Amino acid sequence: MNNYRRGLGGFSMFPPVIKYLLISNIAVFLLQYFFLGMLKSGNTALGDLFVKNFALFTINSPFFKPWQVFTYQYLHGGFSHLFFNMFALWMFGMELENLWGSKTFFIYYTVCGVGAGLANILIAPLFTTMAPNVPTVGASGSIYGVLIAFGMIFPNRLIYIYFMLPIKAKYLVVIYILVEVFAVASQSGPGIAHFAHLGGGVVGFLYVYFIMNKGKPMQFKDQNKTSNVFDNFKDMFEKKKEEEPPVYKRPANIYDANFEDMTNSKYEDDMRRNEKETVAKIDAILDKLSANGYGSLTDEEKRILFQESKKLR
Repeated sequence: MNNYRRGLGGFSMFPPVIKYLLISNIAVFLLQYFFLGMLKSGNTALGDLFVKNFALFTINSPFFKPWQVFTYQYLHGGFSHLFFNMFALWMFGMELENLWGSKTFFIYYTVCGVGAGLANILIAPLFTTMAPNVPTVGASGSIYGVLIAFGMIFPNRLIYIYFMLPIKAKYLVVIYILVEVFAVASQSGPGIAHFAHLGGGVVGFLYVYFIMNKGKPMQFKDQNKTSNVFDNFKDMFEKKKEEEPPVYKRPANIYDANFEDMTNSKYEDDMRRNEKETVAKIDAILDKLSANGYGSLTDEEKRILFQESKKLR
């Protein structure tokens, strides 16, 4: 995943992990409901066997398997459940993966999902009665972790609810968490794994704050930015303003100007050496971009990428 390159200075709308997560979740959904759902082994539908092995059951259930804390987040309870989870993953996750890099984002997503699953089977039974044979499915725990990270890193980014009502990301996160806390306290919304949602969000917060940020105050990426999450669409179609060309100063005395023979072998050797050094420098920047995301580049590295990208037009 770290060998992926988006192109010079580009922003990917479908970075690798986001793309593969979308494909894998949709593929599992089709497998569960259409292919295995139509097949039977004796009197048991293969789709039911699939759920019993890969959805998340409570520890006291005879269907519980240790690997279910990983696999349950790729199963969903219906099309709307799948659609809204995948839309939220793409909407908030694409920018995090572009910022962090693919490997870091995938680890974070998985850790949040596992944390959500553990919260659902270890903590939830202490506060509510759970049917042992009713499984938990869905990527919502991981999505809550992604949402928490987005709100921490881009707190003032405007999110448009129903594409009309603007709200800052930090307030949207607070609202989501308060809704889940209220649902847990009132034990409302049966059939919804509220503890998994909260678990994914709490694990995401702790991971970003203590592991990724090492407990330091958050350095917000767009403290004063008020554009919404879809501004990247506009950036794709707008040509960036080119830098002004350097101003040539004529020597005070034209006879003092220095000239070099373009056919000189020493000049050609210098040109080839400079070209090799430039290529090596670009490769190093692209490797850093692939591993850690665009946000890890220095201003000088971004300037070099921008200058080189203009030569490709």
